[in-house]
Amino acid sequence: MKIPTFSTPVARRPSRSSGYVLVVVMIMTALTLLILSSTLSRTATTSRLNDRSERYHGSLSAAEAATEKVLARMIADYRAGGDSQVAANLASYRTNIPSASDSTYWTNFIFSDAIGNSGRTYIQVLSNSTFTTLDSQYSGLKAYSTSYRLVANARKAEDASAGNAVMQDLQLATIPVFQFAIFYNGLMEFTWAAPFTVKGRTHANGSIYTGSSKSLSFDSVVTATSTIQKRDWAGYTLANMTGSIGYSAGNSTNVPTLTLPIGTNNTADAVREIINMPPAGEDPNSAMGRQRYFNKSGIQILVSNDTVTAVIRSNSIPISLGWTLGNLSAFLNTNVSYFDQREGKTIKATEFDVGKFKAWMETNINATIQPLALSKLSVYVADNRTVSGSELTAVRLVNGQVLPTNGMTFATPNPLYVKGHYNVTNSAHLGTTNTTSSAPASLASDALTILSSNWNDTNSSASLGSRGAADTTLNAAVVTGVVYSTGVNGSSFSGGVMNLPRMLEDWGNGSRVLTLNTSIVCLFNSARATAQWKTPGTYYYAPSRAFTFDNNFLDPTKLPPGSPQLNTLIRGRWYNPPVGVTNYAGL
Repeated sequence: MKIPTFSTPVARRPSRSSGYVLVVVMIMTALTLLILSSTLSRTATTSRLNDRSERYHGSLSAAEAATEKVLARMIADYRAGGDSQVAANLASYRTNIPSASDSTYWTNFIFSDAIGNSGRTYIQVLSNSTFTTLDSQYSGLKAYSTSYRLVANARKAEDASAGNAVMQDLQLATIPVFQFAIFYNGLMEFTWAAPFTVKGRTHANGSIYTGSSKSLSFDSVVTATSTIQKRDWAGYTLANMTGSIGYSAGNSTNVPTLTLPIGTNNTADAVREIINMPPAGEDPNSAMGRQRYFNKSGIQILVSNDTVTAVIRSNSIPISLGWTLGNLSAFLNTNVSYFDQREGKTIKATEFDVGKFKAWMETNINATIQPLALSKLSVYVADNRTVSGSELTAVRLVNGQVLPTNGMTFATPNPLYVKGHYNVTNSAHLGTTNTTSSAPASLASDALTILSSNWNDTNSSASLGSRGAADTTLNAAVVTGVVYSTGVNGSSFSGGVMNLPRMLEDWGNGSRVLTLNTSIVCLFNSARATAQWKTPGTYYYAPSRAFTFDNNFLDPTKLPPGSPQLNTLIRGRWYNPPVGVTNYAGL
């Protein structure tokens, strides 16, 4: 019998490798937990940072929105009614914060004015109106400027501790329009100009077309709310426009529009109302009422089919003068007629003798009249007579070399004709840029035609050769209308800036000189004298044009009475100050 054998198991020593695996697993687990913890911590931190950033930028945007909402109201009011309308609405602006009526988004924020008042924006006048030099894109211009500061604080509604703030400084600038050598309330055309140099600031609320076969130079800043360019226009092509264009002080496009505070839009039709008589019932203190030449005049003369009436304003109280009682016939003649070969019509004119008017004021013992001789005077004359389709009513100034001592603005809703030298007291200054002896003067009308001292009414309908001009000097700012070009493919051109002052004589193709020390302002299209410009040789031959900006207009004491004013808002400093601060000066 075979006896089974048994083997005794041998005990094995634990493997070192299995211990290492355990240790590695434990280490990896610990590292994973550490990384997870760090990731979770970093995610939480990032979330907090993102939340903080969102609250910061959200409240910053809300604060800026509060100031921008006020700015939008101020801009609209300033353009419509000027400084006075803004000042009258300050209390309303302070409560004009973003609200649910704008968007439900704004219900997420609490607004305050930085001095402890909820639901308000801080507004402070930094300086009252002063005549000062402007900054920004209007650098070099002088204006009556009022400075304001806006500050808004904002925070998320659910966050009582965090918030943000925006501070904006701004200028409300009222710019006398005669600060510009040339100002157009729309398209400005130099297309196909004679050689021309613009001596002074130039601006258009629109485009400026510069193309010509002759040189065109600007010796001061040129700005336009649209483009400045050469282009095919009114029958002229780029291929013909070989003349050089020079900008000594640079040019800028897409600048803000400069508007009149007339309480409505600034279209040509709207702005033309400033030379028209007011409609019945219009408040003279309304935005438009304050800008009308009629309401700004010291003497108003109205010519109708049967009568001539005059009203003199003394301390704003109108006093009527009869044709005989006031001796108006001493300087006014309503029995004048001549032919305008551009309009193709007989002009039925009211003629105003400036020299006789000056003498009448200075010698008339009437206590109402005499003070006018000592002031800057504005005269308004309207010829409202009924005429046939072949006639046109107008006003003509004669004998105007010496104006009333302290100056005169002359305005009419009619076409205006000026015969002979105007506002050149010292004859030695004729044909020069010397205006030291000239009085503050401006002319406002539907259209302006300059007649030399050689003009003779009896030759007005004769051939061009019988209407030879003489050298003429006119020292006055001009506000008038234009008959615009008909367009890209049209053959009718406005004549450009050079022909805004119309002519009807043979100026010898440059052998005679027309000297204008002026500011040329075109605010509207002509509504009464509407015939299109025609090339020289039809009804006139061009003069040598010596057009120069009169630097007297940079001095507010030498501005003509009733000068139109342009309004614009200029942004100044923008800061992100600490919450609750209204006088932050930056870092």
